[in-house]
Amino acid sequence: MKPIISAFECASESAGPRPPVLLDVRWQLGGPHGRPDYEAGHIPGAVFVDLDAELAGPPGSGGRHPLPDPEEFGAAMRRAGVSRDTPVVVYDGGQGWAAARAWWLLRWTGHPDVRVLDGGLAAWDGELSTESLTPAEGDFRPEPGALPLLDAEGAAALARSGLLLDARAAERYRGDVEPIDRVGGHIPGAVSAPTSENTSGDGRFLPAEALAARFKELGTDGAPEVGVYCGSGVSGAHEVLALAVAGIPAALYAGSWSEWSADESRPVATGPDPQ
Repeated sequence: MKPIISAFECASESAGPRPPVLLDVRWQLGGPHGRPDYEAGHIPGAVFVDLDAELAGPPGSGGRHPLPDPEEFGAAMRRAGVSRDTPVVVYDGGQGWAAARAWWLLRWTGHPDVRVLDGGLAAWDGELSTESLTPAEGDFRPEPGALPLLDAEGAAALARSGLLLDARAAERYRGDVEPIDRVGGHIPGAVSAPTSENTSGDGRFLPAEALAARFKELGTDGAPEVGVYCGSGVSGAHEVLALAVAGIPAALYAGSWSEWSADESRPVATGPDPQ
């Protein structure tokens, strides 16, 4: 099953005999909370999910968006109406990062049928609703480990033994600027692969063939394993999703640069080359 779904397919399935649970995960890094946008208009039947409160744990030694406690995440998904045998479609405002974070967490914790709305709410051309729903409790119980996960040591090793992709903007990879974390640069050996290059101007993913060609050029062919990191594990999930669209499995370093750079003992590379 493809990990993404078009707006047409989503509308068709929502009107069918086995409608998906719809999760609205609108979120902006450092921006306003997404709930007011949800309340102003969302896909009919969608339930709002708060990325900072429900898809991440408290910021700390694990980075700015560490993984949530699995039991707390499971409780949040059950409140949203998620059951193990019910398909789930996740969307955000169009960038795709937040939706991909929810997709990755649900897949990592064992949900078998999760897709991201390609292009997000911006791609939806149907009616919108202002009704806030309280769905029937779902029965989803997380079982972490269904997708590969890296810690800092594993990411460092993979940068040497396989292919570790850095999903941040190229200027942050090079260390030219660092607006958020303690220091700029990248994990030694990592290859720059900005998430923005996985999508077209409307936020939709490039065709699978184009993505496969992009990742091949970055070194996926011949790499025994592929991993991804970003600033705090959100846009990195989007790159893992893009790799999945291309048919390439990849691990996520969830702590990402926010965790790596917080430890002054860890090495930092700068410039355009992996080093």
